[in-house]
Amino acid sequence: MSSEANEKLILAVPKGRILNEAAPLLAAANIEPEKAFADPGSRLLRFTTNHPDLDIIRVRSFDVATFVAFGAAHLGIAGYDVLMEFDYPEIYAPIDLGIGKCRLAVAEPTEMAGNDDPKRWSHVRIATKYPEVTRRHFAARGVQAECVKLSGAMELAPSLGLSHRIVDLVDSGRTLRENGLVEIEHIADISSRFIVNRAALKTQPDRVGYWVDRFREVSRAA
Repeated sequence: MSSEANEKLILAVPKGRILNEAAPLLAAANIEPEKAFADPGSRLLRFTTNHPDLDIIRVRSFDVATFVAFGAAHLGIAGYDVLMEFDYPEIYAPIDLGIGKCRLAVAEPTEMAGNDDPKRWSHVRIATKYPEVTRRHFAARGVQAECVKLSGAMELAPSLGLSHRIVDLVDSGRTLRENGLVEIEHIADISSRFIVNRAALKTQPDRVGYWVDRFREVSRAA
């Protein structure tokens, strides 16, 4: 990654709900993307801003961390769930933005939960898009977790016999209830963080550090 002064900084943001919650923070940080950024029908992925040396890219939430870790983006907004799953040492996450709040939890069918005791588990089969987090969580108490990786529709796994239990993000719990599942174990509280590439911060401390300071101020004022 070049450290030339005329290199544009790239801010990676996630698509979807988190981006909607992040929009006021971007505005408070005086970042105004080009008009196409607000157009849900736009196929553009990279956008200019009112800062000539700052562009925004809009990617999948799981990809934000990868773009920042490998230096394709210098800055980003990523969920703590993503940071836990990938655990990239190249990423520095100095600011909790206080948005995208939810929790990562274990859930199972309601009819199982009444007679189930997680403390007695020795081996579990789990459907999840967080296999690394799931394995670490259960290994910490000596439970072997066989993880079936899915990208979505986790709630279908128990009813179709893929696995008895799932690990997924939970907000209100409505999706679990509507699919006959109940939360039985808490793994972690989740929110979105402002992240930076460590090498970029080291080689361009003034430019990258400026945005760290701006988002720290914005998060405190929110």
